[in-house]
Amino acid sequence: MTATLLTHARVVLPDTVLENGAVLIEDGRIAAIEPAAAGAAREVDLQGQILMPGLVDLHCDAIEKEAEPRSRVLFPFDFAVAQVDRRNAAAGISTPYHALSFANREWGVRNNETVAELIRAVHAFRRHGLVDNRIHCRYEISDETAMPHLQSLIEAGMVDLLSVMDHSPGQGQFKTLEAYLDYVMGNHGFSREQAEEAARAKLAGMEGSAQRVETLLAQARAAGVPTASHDDDSVHRIAAMRNLGVSMSEFPINLDTAKAAVSCCLPTILGAPNVLRGQSQSGSMRAIDAIRAGVASCLCSDYQPSTLIAAAFAAAAQAGLTLSQASALVAGNPAQACGLDDRGHIRVGLRADLIAVNVVNGLPLVSHTWSGGRLVFAAHYPVAVAAHAGGGGLEVVA
Repeated sequence: MTATLLTHARVVLPDTVLENGAVLIEDGRIAAIEPAAAGAAREVDLQGQILMPGLVDLHCDAIEKEAEPRSRVLFPFDFAVAQVDRRNAAAGISTPYHALSFANREWGVRNNETVAELIRAVHAFRRHGLVDNRIHCRYEISDETAMPHLQSLIEAGMVDLLSVMDHSPGQGQFKTLEAYLDYVMGNHGFSREQAEEAARAKLAGMEGSAQRVETLLAQARAAGVPTASHDDDSVHRIAAMRNLGVSMSEFPINLDTAKAAVSCCLPTILGAPNVLRGQSQSGSMRAIDAIRAGVASCLCSDYQPSTLIAAAFAAAAQAGLTLSQASALVAGNPAQACGLDDRGHIRVGLRADLIAVNVVNGLPLVSHTWSGGRLVFAAHYPVAVAAHAGGGGLEVVA
């Protein structure tokens, strides 16, 4: 692989920003920062743009809409996987965890047999991908029929992250029955009668769920698969999940729960769309409040890949973070949470997963993405601005 020298960049290191810095890429790795010599390396002049680690996105279900853009309209899965791969490269996400749900009664792509087929399509595409595509399996604990599928996929080494979720009405994301009915009618196109039947089935399916969760989490741990609990809503729930060996908390719905997770050394994962919109779609905690309180470990794009880089910069501006701290939310901390010690920072010896960011009309936009040292995305914006963080947040200057 040809060596590449990235020059004239604002290099975001784990604890500082190197002004007008240079990074050398060789053989897919970061070979040097501020190299004394670069030999015959091809130079890429970033003209003052921000150079950050490639983003690590632990939860994004955008692949579901690529596979099923309209209800019961399925595209060929190899086509869908290729499209979401390109979307992630353009969004600067060099390590996406495609969140795929086993929730048999929900819309088409979440049918157990269908989602298992989609997971196999992602796995088959990995060697062709622009980015390092990984699988996050989400298990709806009220569905006993999903267990054989998930156990088989774990045994086959196709699961990179497993989360357990309870979307039954009356707790978690759906604090009331009406909230659940409104969601499934609006999101899945169900009639009220169909939504009520789905609610009854979900509640009935909770019988035996505790044993299923314990069994599945134990298998995942034995296979070295990181695990998460979803929509934790109380300190008691955090304690229960921690006792089962869960290693992170996804979308804790209030500040007390997030604080409990962090106090138990469970990294928390919050949604980038929540940061951008300033609110949760389900009325749960605002992500920016968790960031300000120091109990947000990671941001994920949730359902829209393009939000992740935007939320990192918004967090810097709104919570007074440095660029290094904002980068940790979307790269370093997620990588650490999943045991990926070869990425997430700009450090000599790590994978050359890197992104260049240009601030255009006040918006942080990815101009280049390198995945394992390969340039997999490039867009040429007029370079008329430079961005830097300091004091209260992000300042953009001409």
